[in-house]
Amino acid sequence: MYQKEIRVTEAHIDQNKHVNNVQYVHWVEEIAGEHWDSLKHKTEFAEFAWILVDHHIQYKKQVFLNDVITIKTYPKAPEGIKQPRKVEFYCNDKLVVDSDTLWVLVDMKTQKIKRLESNWLDSIK
Repeated sequence: MYQKEIRVTEAHIDQNKHVNNVQYVHWVEEIAGEHWDSLKHKTEFAEFAWILVDHHIQYKKQVFLNDVITIKTYPKAPEGIKQPRKVEFYCNDKLVVDSDTLWVLVDMKTQKIKRLESNWLDSIK
């Protein structure tokens, strides 16, 4: 699990005075990238990149200016060539946004998708 906190600023707020839904998608990509950057040196795939191919977000509660959000993320077991990842957003210890995403690992030199072994995550714990 990887997590971080963000204080909501004016830049995150939309015309309805709450965090813009598009901002959550940005945070999903950002925290997944940060998590990978913290782990990739433990793998043989340090020069590879994750590409987001599918995402589902459920908005449960609104978040407002100056609220502090805790974002938690973790990968789940691979599904063929796709790597599921969970991203959860909490405000005041309540789940406010829940995200399930699917990623593929791409060799940046060949631009080919890398199929990972089902237990590949065991090596980076």
